[in-house]
Amino acid sequence: SQLKMLGIDKMHQAGYKGEGITIALLDSGFPGVDTGPAFQHIFTDGRLLETVSHDFVHNTGNVFQYDDHGTEVFSVIAAYVPDAYTGGAYKANFQLYVTEDVGSEHRVEEYNWLFAAERADSAGVDIINSSLGYYDFDLPEHQYSKAQMDGKTAVVTRAAQLAANRGIVVVCSAGNEGNVASWRIITAPADAEGVVAVANVNSNGVVSPSSSIGPAADGR
Repeated sequence: SQLKMLGIDKMHQAGYKGEGITIALLDSGFPGVDTGPAFQHIFTDGRLLETVSHDFVHNTGNVFQYDDHGTEVFSVIAAYVPDAYTGGAYKANFQLYVTEDVGSEHRVEEYNWLFAAERADSAGVDIINSSLGYYDFDLPEHQYSKAQMDGKTAVVTRAAQLAANRGIVVVCSAGNEGNVASWRIITAPADAEGVVAVANVNSNGVVSPSSSIGPAADGR
């Protein structure tokens, strides 16, 4: 259903499955990617750039650990099980970066994102995918206001805009704050003018109540 909603099934039929494109995922961890059968085609073909991939949270080279949110997001793009499951661009090349520490929420994670984007750029990335969003931090003095979702204030937003300015397609989640009465709107870096901010819908195309909404602080 998801592939059909986006027209990806027709792209696959036309022979476009991500070949020759390099996609970087910035997330909270990728446990099981190195062992799961649905991802083995990537390793067999040598399309996971392990020498580039990096864990910026603990500064290690092992991204196949921590929280499995990144694995779930990666599966939507890259997993492939014949006659059972097909990711959207499963024949692309991939870089994996751990930038999000799910145990806490601090501004350093925005800088992790920035470092990962810089590294991905230096390694020839075409698309950055980031299912992350920031505004509420453990320290009250670090929190962003709604007025600061203006496309030019948050560190991660500025980093995403810099990447977009360099010709990288930056795709990020709009946020999951639709049910948070005090916020509801998009989170950084979805407020960057140059990114593709994606809300979420169910299989009938109805927007999920949890999905963040617009506009940005400057009316976009």
